[in-house]
Amino acid sequence: MKSKSKAPLATLPWIEILVYWLLSFGSHLYSFYHLHRFSKKHEKLLEREYQLEEGLLMGFKRDPSDFEWNFWTEWGRKSLLWSLAGHGIISRFTTVFYPKFRVPALTIYGFLAASSVLGVKGVSVLLVHMALSFLVAQLRKPALSWACNLLLLSTLHFQPLQEIQRRWYNSEEEYYLLLFSIAVCGLRFISFSLENCWCPAGRGGVTQLCWLLSYTFYHPFFYNGPIITYKDYTEQMQRHAEESDRRESAFRYLVLRSGRIILWWCIAEYMIHVMYMHTIQSNETYLEILPPWALGGLALALVQFFYVKYLVLFGFPSMLATLDNLAPPKLPSCVSIMHSFTGMWRHFDEGLYRWLIRYIYVPLGGSQHGAPFKILSTGLAFGFVCFWHGGSDYLQYWAVMNWAGVLVENGLMSLFASPSIQSTVEQHFSAAMKRRVIAFLCAFSTAMLILSNLVFLGGTHVGRIFWKRVFIQGWSTVAPPMLAFLYCFAQIGLEWTSPPP
Repeated sequence: MKSKSKAPLATLPWIEILVYWLLSFGSHLYSFYHLHRFSKKHEKLLEREYQLEEGLLMGFKRDPSDFEWNFWTEWGRKSLLWSLAGHGIISRFTTVFYPKFRVPALTIYGFLAASSVLGVKGVSVLLVHMALSFLVAQLRKPALSWACNLLLLSTLHFQPLQEIQRRWYNSEEEYYLLLFSIAVCGLRFISFSLENCWCPAGRGGVTQLCWLLSYTFYHPFFYNGPIITYKDYTEQMQRHAEESDRRESAFRYLVLRSGRIILWWCIAEYMIHVMYMHTIQSNETYLEILPPWALGGLALALVQFFYVKYLVLFGFPSMLATLDNLAPPKLPSCVSIMHSFTGMWRHFDEGLYRWLIRYIYVPLGGSQHGAPFKILSTGLAFGFVCFWHGGSDYLQYWAVMNWAGVLVENGLMSLFASPSIQSTVEQHFSAAMKRRVIAFLCAFSTAMLILSNLVFLGGTHVGRIFWKRVFIQGWSTVAPPMLAFLYCFAQIGLEWTSPPP
């Protein structure tokens, strides 16, 4: 999963880059327009079958089919936005007046906020998981810690326990919030356990337990992330605030970042008002009759909405964490400039990527012990992500596709880095032509990356129909122009992400 730093690529003529930008941007807008036309044409039928909601925009319906977006926006409106705002107020107050009590105050606040939403029984489950993980970690055996924490995560899918926990709440949404909280906290428990196993014996058990409580119940990251390791959290929370961190600069940052988050929220809402992509993807009949441009628009809209959604979901917690003097993972990079599986994993959810590298990929050998260890460690990293998300059939297909994609990309990189291939390329290709060849190969990788994301977002039926319509039935009509536009996307991605020559 980890790769070497990129070498600078050749600079292309500005007119060529301009053409790539125009074709990339134009294809997005044109395909979205066709998807919008299809959505409006079938709006009455979609409303009758899938209960489209009254929209926030005059004359538009709203597609409520994305469970995750509706779930978190509803919880945000009911309580999470207010509790996060309370966290920010307490953090600033203690930072200014009682800096020594900042961490205990935030820990107590996070615990009380979680208890108010999850209830005493829900928080008790988390405390039991935390206590078991803490006790096993004291044995300082990584294998035992892994076994304990994987067993605890597996209880999320134990049917009798699910039925008991459902009876604690009045709605399914409250129960799902408990599940999401346990799953995210599970990553924190693994991080604490392994860091404790690896570091020399030092802090007493009480001190460790207090830091684990703080790490577990840190409110901005509690329910949904982003993920930060235990080592980074403890080190950063103990740092003194920088001299430049004045009230004025913090206020300015708060206003600007809040404005960006509101803008991202507006874009997400606009998308589900003008394009009913989530409702359309759930019905195979609509997927079969979509015109080619609308089919492409559906694929782009699904992955772009997923990107904007996580800008919002990670944006507000990351903003509060930054004000707390933490260094949260970077927000997701735009999926339209992602042109490889490795780049997608590295730059979309940076926190999860770092977690996988530190606790699975590197300890299992990674790239330091030859190809077999690299294949094994990469496969187990994807296997864990599949297990953590629930392990459903479509997730298994998605994990295998990503594993294969990363291995193929790394294999091609190693092949082209060999002296014999490099000398041949140097003799017959200019630097600009080498970049065009890379973009051409990236177009195929991007096509498979989009396909794997469609499987993740919509299930195997979506991936199967896209594969059939684009690469089987449309191999001579749909696939070539699609790859041509993906080539333009790849060139823009290379231009945007590669270091200057």
